[in-house]
Amino acid sequence: MNTKYIDLIDQTYEFPQEEFKLDGDHLQFHDIDLMNLVETYGAPLKFTYLPKISENIQKAKAWFASAIEKHDYKGTYNYSYCTKSSHFKHILVEALSNDIHIETSSAYDINIVENLKAEGKITKDTFVICNGFKREEYIENIGRLINSGHENCIPIIDNYEELALLGDAIERDFKIGIRIASEEEPKFEFYTSRLGIGYKNIVPFYEDQVKYNDKVELKMLHFFINTGIKDNAYYWNELLKCLKVYTKLKKVCPTLDSLNIGGGFPIKNSLAFDYDYNYMIDEIINQINITCTSEGVPVPHIFTEFGSFTVGESGGAIYEILHQKQQNDREKWNMINSSFITTLPDTWAINKRFIMLAVNRWYDEYERVLLGGLTCDSDDYYNSEQHVNAIYLPKFKKDRPLYIGFFNTGAYQESIGGFGGLQHCLIPTPKHILIQKDAEGKIETSVFTPQQTSEQLLSILGYEH
Repeated sequence: MNTKYIDLIDQTYEFPQEEFKLDGDHLQFHDIDLMNLVETYGAPLKFTYLPKISENIQKAKAWFASAIEKHDYKGTYNYSYCTKSSHFKHILVEALSNDIHIETSSAYDINIVENLKAEGKITKDTFVICNGFKREEYIENIGRLINSGHENCIPIIDNYEELALLGDAIERDFKIGIRIASEEEPKFEFYTSRLGIGYKNIVPFYEDQVKYNDKVELKMLHFFINTGIKDNAYYWNELLKCLKVYTKLKKVCPTLDSLNIGGGFPIKNSLAFDYDYNYMIDEIINQINITCTSEGVPVPHIFTEFGSFTVGESGGAIYEILHQKQQNDREKWNMINSSFITTLPDTWAINKRFIMLAVNRWYDEYERVLLGGLTCDSDDYYNSEQHVNAIYLPKFKKDRPLYIGFFNTGAYQESIGGFGGLQHCLIPTPKHILIQKDAEGKIETSVFTPQQTSEQLLSILGYEH
């Protein structure tokens, strides 16, 4: 009988895969021996495999280059990274090493840009696309960056008042973009995004506030889909509506030359994940080409803003199964030595799925289980009721430690979980390991941050002596 965990994975998925394989009964992730990581640093732990960031950026650049060549597209492609996905310096330094651009969403992002610019990681040729609702400090910081000579800083107008506020803060001529308030999917509780300016109001806004403003040059139309770039009727319909606005605006605004198709690519959340990136990019370029040709306007330069796609697949978390609780005749709870609410908050907040696999004991028999976190909150769990598939793991044995890994967790989790701050039930933030390759391709690991201490948490709470 095929009763071992390896048999279950083999009969359910294609395995091994590009990033996953076995060494004996130990799981490897991009040739990283995960059990060696556990033996060296302990668990729970989080890790970031930095080379995956560059790999995904280069893949996207190659896909767009291929589509541009195939369709004889006359515009350029510009890859931008959404800093909100992960603001850590090691992430941005790795991403920027691939000659990319930056998209910001709040005031402190500009401080990060200035820090990286002082170190030469961002240059005058780097586009800084400033999105989001702009309060006073954000406006002030954008003004300071542009006033310092960074001409490729492009604030994206989110509402009618922002242009005047930017004009007061910026002492020189500057470029802007306009964000379209796209319609949301039917499942949303509202019809139109709270961000941007409505489709029908874009051209009138340009005519009223931009066209005769000698200080301002409109360069970019920004199109963002909250659900990301998906091959469905909703996405293609919204893209075509956007292109109609672009061509109409281009006819009255000669300086407009760029289209930002924000809204990211999905990332792998299952071993059964299937998404044709090549096809989607090819068809996007094709549709832009067709629409602009039919309307007799030049095609725009293309900008994308990829956050999760850039950094998501670089991250992972490893936990130890501490104990198993048999709560009734059907439910076995495997308790991890951490908390899902604090370390993988998207699993709790939006029922997000990640790839979850055993790290060791692949040749042991398996069982169906539920996974519970350490907090006293009943929502601190990860199981088949929240997710499509049931959870199967090697059978729990008190004398044989079992470790599990969650993969492609690199986007948003630290920001949402409150890295370095208070955690639910005061469960400490796990240690965080950085994984890189040296010039010869050898794996190197280092501790980015150790596990939070009681002293750090008590200090935040005001219990300092």
